[in-house]
Amino acid sequence: MSMFSNKKFASYTVIFMILGVLYMFFYSGLQNDHLNILTPFLAENYGWSNLQITNPVTFGSVFVIIFYLIIGAAFVKFGVRVIMVPCTIVLGLACMGIGIAGENYTLYAISLFLVRVLVVPLQMGGFMLAGNWFIKYRGRVMGIITAGSPLFSVVGISVLTFLASSIGIKQGYLVIGVIVLVVAAATQFLLKDTPEDAGLYPDGEDSAPKSEASGAAQTITVKQLLSEGRAWQLIISYGILQFIIVAMMAFMAVRYNSLTPADNQGPPLFVKALPYLSAGAIAGIPMSFVLGLIDDKLGSIKASLVLNILYLFAVIPLAIMPVGGQPALMIIWAFGVACMTGGIPTMHPCITSYVYGRHLYQAANKWIMTIQAIPMAFAVAFMAGMHDAGKLTLAYYILLGLLVVSFITLLTMMKVPDANAADRDYKTKA
Repeated sequence: MSMFSNKKFASYTVIFMILGVLYMFFYSGLQNDHLNILTPFLAENYGWSNLQITNPVTFGSVFVIIFYLIIGAAFVKFGVRVIMVPCTIVLGLACMGIGIAGENYTLYAISLFLVRVLVVPLQMGGFMLAGNWFIKYRGRVMGIITAGSPLFSVVGISVLTFLASSIGIKQGYLVIGVIVLVVAAATQFLLKDTPEDAGLYPDGEDSAPKSEASGAAQTITVKQLLSEGRAWQLIISYGILQFIIVAMMAFMAVRYNSLTPADNQGPPLFVKALPYLSAGAIAGIPMSFVLGLIDDKLGSIKASLVLNILYLFAVIPLAIMPVGGQPALMIIWAFGVACMTGGIPTMHPCITSYVYGRHLYQAANKWIMTIQAIPMAFAVAFMAGMHDAGKLTLAYYILLGLLVVSFITLLTMMKVPDANAADRDYKTKA
């Protein structure tokens, strides 16, 4: 039975997928990606240092360590939309704050801090809604909505670059703020937290999930969670992948511009790399769906191993990129970035649901993402420190070493069972 066989369920699915793409577009873009445009713009126009510009993000990332736990607990206790919608409204207003701040550093810093923090409920809310509504089709639905992340690389960065060089950043952030407010309204009035709230069942089925018929536990304590090997395997492997994506996305422009030839007469190297980023991102966007399909058919562990390998396409080119750039390496890098930015948000909720099931997902996820956020909070500072020490190239080799660790950790999870296996559609049963 297809999830589109039930017309009522199909309508909710289409609405969720459209809004889900927007959730991930703004989550990815407003977490770090926009700094590639904002940082050089503010440095050139106001003379602010890189640390001045990015410190609100670093402070926000530190606060996010606790915020993951707060939001996760609130979702479990009160529901998704009652928390997600107000947070998204404030996110939209904070985007406008960046737009109108000008040289008012206090307004800028507060607004950027709020933006960095409040993309979290956008991400976690989208993940939890997907986990609530889909089991059999979870990977493929996640693969569609998370295409919004690399889509920002294709559309968002190019639009912000154009605005920065023509009419300015202000109008861009004001428009973004308005769109985010519309997304908040649509979430409130067009979605439900669970299919049961709409008189439906996950995947549009005619009955409740078989894997939930045994009366399995509906909650898990932090003591129980942290005593389990599977939790630490998940925390370590995906903690590394989360750290790397933040480090990579925040310093793309800085890395390329550091490789601009001294006698360069044209635009900086990152501007020359943007067409490659768009082309590579377009090629890589379908990989979000491919990873989701692998997840649905072969399981989350195997799909995660593929994702880990795809990360190499993003990291290796920046590690070996010569001064002045190299077209072949740029297109490989761009493809890798799209796989990475679309793949990690696809697979993180999928593997957490795989390990813990639909009802334990958020109870476990709030602790897992809180712990993962600790190293992730210092990813930008790590890259900035390596850059200031003149060792930015070494930073990428360190990231490669971390990818080896995450790959080995994922291999140790091959025998972890799928909590919802009875409702999945595997070609080969785990």
